Amino acid sequence: MPASIQEDQTFTKITAADPVLANQQFEYCKFVSCDLPGADLSNILFIECVFEDCNLSLINLGGTGLQNIRFRNCKLGGVNFSRSLDFLMEMHFDGCILDNAVFYRKKNKKAMFKDCSMIEADLTEADLADCKFDNCNLHRATFDQTILKNADLSTSYNFTMDPDNNHIKGAKFSVHGLPGLLLKYGIEVKN
Repeated sequence: MPASIQEDQTFTKITAADPVLANQQFEYCKFVSCDLPGADLSNILFIECVFEDCNLSLINLGGTGLQNIRFRNCKLGGVNFSRSLDFLMEMHFDGCILDNAVFYRKKNKKAMFKDCSMIEADLTEADLADCKFDNCNLHRATFDQTILKNADLSTSYNFTMDPDNNHIKGAKFSVHGLPGLLLKYGIEVKN
């Protein structure tokens, strides 16, 4: 149970050592230019918050609530989102580095991933139905039993996925994404 609730506050340039993060609940707050690599954000509840220009690489999200959170121009490399709470989870990413991030078994339907680097991200068994991946680099991202029903990957690139091993009914892909979908079949697509 959080010690106190912070509402409608802006936190600028805080670090992992800053006591403002301990035993708190944050609602409608904004975090700007915070340097929190490896910070322990476990068991904190964030509701309707925005993180902008923050370094959040390798943060610990064990038991953390992420309800309608927006990340803009943030570094989130290696973050294990699968450890966060499922209840009302909703996250959106714009211009973020999500390399090696883990979304294993997370439900984040209708999420927006815009201009993100998602190199080697683990999307195994994630429910990303109706998501939009707008201009994202998905090089070596893992899609295994991933739910991508009605998802839009038409502007994203460098992905490889097995259509037989993922749920892609209604998903949108561009002609440039065909090689990543057909790799398993040994089919070569030429321009």
